[in-house]
Amino acid sequence: MRKKIVAGNWKMNLNLQDGIALAKDLNTALTADKPNCDVVICTPFIHLASVANEIDSNIIGLGAENCADKSSGAYTGEVSAEMVKSTGAQYVILGHSERRAYYNETPEILKEKINLALANGLKVIFCIGEVLEERESGKQSEVVKSQLEGSLFDLSVEEFKNIILAYEPVWAIGTGKTASAEQAEEMHAFIRSAIAEKFGNEAAENVSILYGGSCKPSNAKEIFAKANVDGGLIGGAALKVADFKGIIDAWK
Repeated sequence: MRKKIVAGNWKMNLNLQDGIALAKDLNTALTADKPNCDVVICTPFIHLASVANEIDSNIIGLGAENCADKSSGAYTGEVSAEMVKSTGAQYVILGHSERRAYYNETPEILKEKINLALANGLKVIFCIGEVLEERESGKQSEVVKSQLEGSLFDLSVEEFKNIILAYEPVWAIGTGKTASAEQAEEMHAFIRSAIAEKFGNEAAENVSILYGGSCKPSNAKEIFAKANVDGGLIGGAALKVADFKGIIDAWK
């Protein structure tokens, strides 16, 4: 049985005090009303060690939003996978559309990051997805497959067990356009078939594929009901306990 997961990506939001307060409130809410899925919060680097002390790791997993493609050395401002792990985090988001678009992260850079994250015992939430131009020209499957091939296909089947995939229809995030539950299911099914082709049916059946396109309490149940959607990677709605819990409760 593959895991159902709702992961929050805080992005560059909340100062340290506000982040700790949010984590505490979420922990209280989920302790009182146990979730029916795995819950992960991915925070800015400066929050990780403090937030780790405020949450019950049996209820909420902790992740970083990124890590470096080098293990250590003279890379001012970078944070290594080993450093992330040392805070108490168990996950890291890699390949997010914002990192690809704004910081020019290539498949090769992402491959290095994935290898270092796995070597340091982190589970990777790996993001893939197409932009509007690619969707409109019918290239979504081609784009997503090449993102998988470029960064993940050198892994062994054993290593791949520590990968969670997140499909982001970049064209439907903050644009006013929305991807339907059917469009999400179609892409998730394609991704699963590409994984089966490379890593075998068992790996494809066991990998969790999260939906990362403007998921809200109002549409989460419909999206999560699809056979190939195993949860969500949540942006803005992860910054409010009520909204995030509303999405988590879609699994009940």
